[in-house]
Amino acid sequence: MVNIAIIGAGLSGLTAANILNEHAKVTVFDKARGPSGRLATRRAEPYNFDHGCQFFSAKSNTFKEFLAPMLRHGVIKCWNANFVEIENRQVTKSRQWDAQSRHYVGSPSMNAIGKFLSQDLHLRLGTPVTAIRKTPAGWLLKGESDQDLGQFDWVISAIPAQQAEHLWSEDMSFHAKIKTTQMAGCFTLMLGFEAGFALDYQAALVRGEDISWISVNSSKPDRKAATSLLVHSSNSWATKHENLDRDEALQHLLTQTSLVIGQDVSHADHKAIHQWRYANSPKRSGETYFIDHATRSGACGDWLIKGRVEAAFTSGYSIAQDILRQL
Repeated sequence: MVNIAIIGAGLSGLTAANILNEHAKVTVFDKARGPSGRLATRRAEPYNFDHGCQFFSAKSNTFKEFLAPMLRHGVIKCWNANFVEIENRQVTKSRQWDAQSRHYVGSPSMNAIGKFLSQDLHLRLGTPVTAIRKTPAGWLLKGESDQDLGQFDWVISAIPAQQAEHLWSEDMSFHAKIKTTQMAGCFTLMLGFEAGFALDYQAALVRGEDISWISVNSSKPDRKAATSLLVHSSNSWATKHENLDRDEALQHLLTQTSLVIGQDVSHADHKAIHQWRYANSPKRSGETYFIDHATRSGACGDWLIKGRVEAAFTSGYSIAQDILRQL
């Protein structure tokens, strides 16, 4: 049986792994302690925060079919939030999300999606892959201490573009293409309020500020009752300040959030910040994955299309279908 390594347990890698798993021996590597990538959840009792992806929608029939089992099992549910757009610190638009405009979240947390998709897979978590070496027998993967992680017939990277660029050697056919993509960063502010916190909306897109998104995370389906507020910085501010001290970033985002919503959030009972160095990518046209059949290698990820959940699925699905045709 063909032996395939997939580096990255985000949605793109897990999608490819599930498709290939019945036809090959698949091993999924990830440096994190759990699967999901940016479909992530952070817990700090009694609060929890979806500190990566906030929600997603489904446009293609292929993606809808992929989601159907998770809908049946209650792994994903609709988030019927009151959504607003904020500009010049004023609400300019407002609408209710409903069954006619489905916005999905994982249940009871966003990382439930990764857990569901990985239940039948061979995962090696907490295992960074630091090098990929071509050998006469195939591909040899190396870990942090230069330990051998195994020999494989195929290798697929399903990690952010900048990380993939450093992993693949420059003589790879698609290395130059990967190098053309730069993903933008994001700081995530997580706030918990014991006494609750009142907003007239549950989700907000913010324009023209150092923050770009606000959500009442606890308003999502099956979340804990304790009020949790989540704020994403803008990608441009995060990228410009990627080396900023975490405490300084936290204080700045507290100030910005208070100004935008017109309420002081500095009294939050829980305050934390997370930095995503590779959070988003601009829309691209052309290839949805990279593959080299001669060397049995490839790369996939949302960054090949656009920084969206469905884009991650599409890229992972497409490369897996291509490999299936070769098996």
